[in-house]
Amino acid sequence: MPPVPDFIRSNPKLAFFALLAIAASGFGQTFFIAIFGGALREAFNLSNSWYGASYSAATLLSAFVLLGAGTLIDRWPLRRVATLGVLLLSAGCITLASAQSAWMLLPGFFLLRFAGQGFMTHMGMTTAGRHFTANRGKVIALAALGFPIAEALLPTGGSLMIESSGWRSVWMVSAAVLILAVLPALLWLAGNTGNDPAKNGPATSAGEGDYTRSQVLRDRGFYYLLPATLMTPFVVTAILFHQGAIADERGWSMAVLAGAFGGYAAGHLLALLFAGGLVDRFGAQRSLPMALIPMIAALVLLALCQAPWVPYVYLALVGISQAGTGTAGSALWPERYGSTHLGAIRSVSQASMVFSTAASPLLLGFLLDRGMDVHGIGLLLAGLILVASLLATLAPLTARQRP
Repeated sequence: MPPVPDFIRSNPKLAFFALLAIAASGFGQTFFIAIFGGALREAFNLSNSWYGASYSAATLLSAFVLLGAGTLIDRWPLRRVATLGVLLLSAGCITLASAQSAWMLLPGFFLLRFAGQGFMTHMGMTTAGRHFTANRGKVIALAALGFPIAEALLPTGGSLMIESSGWRSVWMVSAAVLILAVLPALLWLAGNTGNDPAKNGPATSAGEGDYTRSQVLRDRGFYYLLPATLMTPFVVTAILFHQGAIADERGWSMAVLAGAFGGYAAGHLLALLFAGGLVDRFGAQRSLPMALIPMIAALVLLALCQAPWVPYVYLALVGISQAGTGTAGSALWPERYGSTHLGAIRSVSQASMVFSTAASPLLLGFLLDRGMDVHGIGLLLAGLILVASLLATLAPLTARQRP
């Protein structure tokens, strides 16, 4: 049996709980749901606009519900929170599998987006941020490996199953995997965490100087930092959703674009191996604006160059930024505000993230329909990220962060 890495030795079960929760969120992420788009539109005779609008509406609703439900992880035992998340995500899978009319897509999408992209991700990152202090960045980076694992396995496996046995069977198998494999594993890894506060260690006990959510919402530094945490999911969702339009204008074949996503995944995965150590060394607040630099470079490159090699480089840079900002952004809130009310605090940022990923495809689609080309869009997005990065550097430290 390989030795347990030093940075998770204090509680390896909770570290892998966070990793598994993040990986399981993939059943409700866009990269998995997107493979069903053609089948669902054909089965229910839907237009692209109706299909996209229903998906965005469900995503927006999930963001609002998460603001309230996200606080449960502060008040409930971890096993109960995990059970709720997995059962709701499974219910979303079953709802789509049994859908007989287009209106049933709405509750199905809502459950998938709320429980998957929202609640399971929130649960995994909150667990990693709350129960580890000295090596928080490394543990969060380990948990974030769940994203590329899910990206590698779920779309490919789902696509093969759709071809062989139809789209409904994929959702039924997904529900079975969640209930029969993921849920028991999460319950075992969670142990008794949250049942007895005295046994949870100092990371989960009420800390002196820890902020409540209402105090965070009154802190101007929070609003300086929040845009920087949202830029990566906002931009990544927009450019991936409209990748076909970008490729058409630039003259890139879909084969080139498909190959370039290998660079995106490689950049994301390799950067995660280093992002945690950098956050632990320099601090999350200092690391966050630096992690946005590769994405600024990627968008400028996209705007100014049309060569066939550009997709490989720009998507690899996007993947690097996604790893860096994801790790720094998740470590930022416990570093800045403490871990006592971390679930409530993270629910605000997580709901904001979900909202941004619902809005960005619509906004970018509007700009494309109004005639803005890739050159203008690339520079516009790069400018927005630069402003967000500069705002983050101006955020004052809290008393917890000062030496």
